[in-house]
Amino acid sequence: MRLNPVFEELGDYPIATIQARARDRRDAGLPVVDFSIGDPREPTPPLITHALKDAIPEISQYPTSSGLASFRIAVADYVDRRFGVTVDPDAQVLPTSGAKEAIFSTPLAFIDSSVGDAVVYPTPGYPIYERGARFAGADVIPVRLTGDFVLRADGISDEAWRRARIVWTNSPHNPTGAVSTLQDLANLYERARAEDVLLLSDECYADVYEEAAYPEGPASVLQVAGEGSPGAIVYLSLSKRSGMTGYRSGAMVGDAAAIAALRTLRSTTGTASQEFVQSAAIAAWGDDVHVAERRRIFAEKRRILSAAFDDIGLDVVGSQAGLYLWVAVDDDLAMSDRLLDQGVVVSPGRFFGPGGEGYLRLALVPALDECEAAADTLRSVLG
Repeated sequence: MRLNPVFEELGDYPIATIQARARDRRDAGLPVVDFSIGDPREPTPPLITHALKDAIPEISQYPTSSGLASFRIAVADYVDRRFGVTVDPDAQVLPTSGAKEAIFSTPLAFIDSSVGDAVVYPTPGYPIYERGARFAGADVIPVRLTGDFVLRADGISDEAWRRARIVWTNSPHNPTGAVSTLQDLANLYERARAEDVLLLSDECYADVYEEAAYPEGPASVLQVAGEGSPGAIVYLSLSKRSGMTGYRSGAMVGDAAAIAALRTLRSTTGTASQEFVQSAAIAAWGDDVHVAERRRIFAEKRRILSAAFDDIGLDVVGSQAGLYLWVAVDDDLAMSDRLLDQGVVVSPGRFFGPGGEGYLRLALVPALDECEAAADTLRSVLG
């Protein structure tokens, strides 16, 4: 069977290989504490599940790509509360079936492969930036992050800026938990406007952070883009914020013309969020109390695991926001293998692209008691 050659060029999704090995261990009846995928175990708050159940209709009909007006208003209200930014819910907000599919499909609306449009993205980073760009026919320009793992405007070469149609940024950053300052985002946005480049900002972890480190929360591109957010789109998600990974619910917010193009694309592909899921999302976007409680739980997990790495003498880099610990080691593949043999599943940093070699990523998803047990394993295996 002939396939799109991009399939062969990209290969399997890297974390799937780790998951297969973890599954084999579970099937053999051996204990597993899995830090490899960002899928938290805490129950979805009841206000969300109740809203979903109450919204299930007797007759199921197609949702629209624009979504419910009440959903768009709820997202706009959240953006106003969280970032102090006013957006037009009708023109600047679009529901998504989670952030992953939206990030993957966005380049389809803006890339012209016949003129060599390029997509710039940080590495190590979320693999979907590259995968979506490649399937859209774009040239790809990875920008290798080092040091504090923050993408900055001057870290992108002049040639890359000239070739780019899209630049992706991500704060809090997956896999490192690094956070861009408001000035970092302002510099990126100003250069993108000067070069007529779309700045796409993955802010799916905007509400997962250490409150002591970021009393007002990480900043957003929406705060620097000004009225109408020209040339910018922000990607939001309820997966980690509200424990809704299985609901597949998020939103795109930003430039009205870009949102209109994406609305048309999504009408073409039939990609639309179910209205009963949107009703659950309305409840989630409208409540901040459950989010603060989830932050408290993630902070405790971070404390438990960071203490273990401190005892071992391994440096935890960034990691004060987002859902992950980013730990410097000598050999990430060998270390992840050693830990897997003892039932602790982590992701080698190289799975997130060049620049990730020599690091481990741990997603703060197991329960607190599992984190305690894993911390003891870390000390015994790596200490």
